[in-house]
Amino acid sequence: MRFIRLPELTESLPAGAEDRKTGAHEARWNLADLYPDLDSLDKDLERAMEEAVSFEDRFRGMVTELGAQDLSQAIQQFEDLLIRLDRVMSYAYLDWCTDTEDPARGALLQRTREAYTQIIKKVLFFELEWVAANDDTAQRLLASPELSGFRHYLELERQRRPYVLSEPEEKILAEKTITGRTAWSRFFDEAAGATRFVLNKRQLTQQETLAHLYKADREARRRAALAFTKGLKSRLREMAFVFNVTLADKASNDRLRSYPNWLKSRNLDNEISDEAVEVLVDSVARRYDLVARFYRLKRTLLGLDELYDYDRYAPVGAATTFRTWEQARTIVLEAYNAFHPRMGAIALEFFEKRWIDAPPEPGKSSGAFSHPAVTTVHPYILMNYSGNIRDIQTLAHELGHGVHQYLSQKQGYLQSRPPLTTSETASVFGEMLVFDHLMKTEHDPKVRLSILVGSIDDTIATVFRQVAMHRFEAKIHTARRHDGELSVDRLSQFWIETQEEMFQGSVTLKDHYRIWWSYIPHFIHTPGYVYAYAFGKLLVLALYRQQGRENFAEEYLELLGAGGSDWPQAMIGKLGVDLSDTELWNQGLSFTEDLIRDVEELADELGA
Repeated sequence: MRFIRLPELTESLPAGAEDRKTGAHEARWNLADLYPDLDSLDKDLERAMEEAVSFEDRFRGMVTELGAQDLSQAIQQFEDLLIRLDRVMSYAYLDWCTDTEDPARGALLQRTREAYTQIIKKVLFFELEWVAANDDTAQRLLASPELSGFRHYLELERQRRPYVLSEPEEKILAEKTITGRTAWSRFFDEAAGATRFVLNKRQLTQQETLAHLYKADREARRRAALAFTKGLKSRLREMAFVFNVTLADKASNDRLRSYPNWLKSRNLDNEISDEAVEVLVDSVARRYDLVARFYRLKRTLLGLDELYDYDRYAPVGAATTFRTWEQARTIVLEAYNAFHPRMGAIALEFFEKRWIDAPPEPGKSSGAFSHPAVTTVHPYILMNYSGNIRDIQTLAHELGHGVHQYLSQKQGYLQSRPPLTTSETASVFGEMLVFDHLMKTEHDPKVRLSILVGSIDDTIATVFRQVAMHRFEAKIHTARRHDGELSVDRLSQFWIETQEEMFQGSVTLKDHYRIWWSYIPHFIHTPGYVYAYAFGKLLVLALYRQQGRENFAEEYLELLGAGGSDWPQAMIGKLGVDLSDTELWNQGLSFTEDLIRDVEELADELGA
């Protein structure tokens, strides 16, 4: 079904003070494009319920009897209803993300979720009747030109046929989700947003604290890591409980739907086979030696006898790591424009029209995301900009998503959203554009060395760390189903085991690092998500070799504009890449090895 995807007493740091020097405090998004006031939102909810009742009266029991033209019109009405609902949900969610500690925002989010569920229950029958249609009827309708604009959406719904329940059962699951997984997901976010990390006698947010891990001063990194761990410990019991409930909830749903394994539902959403995911994960894990090789090299470049977990993102070389928000904007726009003016023009709109919320603030959601909102408005980007080079790559990453979501709006709501795998391809491509731009415009070899090392840092984080986290997820989902509730120690042991497998002794993981699984939101929000990052990064490395090919930029924008209107294999295939070729991942891994070799050679030249 297509549900909306949805301390100790110290000197307090004034809201937003940490980011004043970046200039990011002025980059706040404007949600009025969704709704100018709550009265307008409430009216849309009322209209949505009226439309749902009318839709049910008109089409219940009729879906498989409709001709292609009438079915197309029915789907259009269904899509319009979902747009109205998602507009409401987008506003409530984005408003809450800017201050998860505000009870009024939380109440609005909960109220809209409850109203959404009651409305969506009225129209659940529509997709269920389509899924239940016999194969001959379905194939005849799928072949009709009248349904060409909805064909892939209809194909995907048919693919879920073995795992769909009866309508009463689906309604119960929809109802219970509000007080189940989504409630625990909200609690996780609010608890994370309310946690303060005491560093240098100041209370910092999660994002502000983690930013210190990118500082050149090793002692600053060490203190930040210990402060972060102390803050995590203050919430550890609650977070472990949330993890266990989320794991149990997913196990229950998978059992009811007869999914054969914990990852099946995610793979269906990603339009990728279980076997293909296994090949991807195994291919990356077999090259963990690249991780060890890189970190041993980085230890030498940093002049350290031993590399600790808090040293992983330390800058190397003479590059100045701090960049203002305006500098970050200029760097990303120049990189996007150099690839294609259309891409740069769309990215510029995000800045000029206030579609980005950038500063770290108390209570604000941590991390970063690009929310597609609805196809009749535009996407919104949230991030926590603190001024380091990694934040520029994060901005490039989220704008990659944003441009993708913007261009795919022409496909209509039901076919605009690609699976996570190709979605992460667009974001990682944006990062690569910025890396390429920085390397082309920088001539100082010491700075180039720093940029190269930073790029490999990101590759390790995007490919190898995500696969290690995927393996952690596989362990905890399997153990929760077989052994029952997992203790903090058990969760921490799985975390350390999968992390140490990746580092192969090249990084010393201190005892405080054992609980760092507890702050990662993807494990709660979207189980099975993280391998999509590795998929996207390795695919981009393969695509990036085509940069010099004539018309590549135009073809790439066409890929983004296709959204989720076809199978990933078919869309990526138009760019000359075969997703069924198991050597694809090895090509991307070889590119990573080439980058490490470039660092080794440049370091030798500099005598580093």
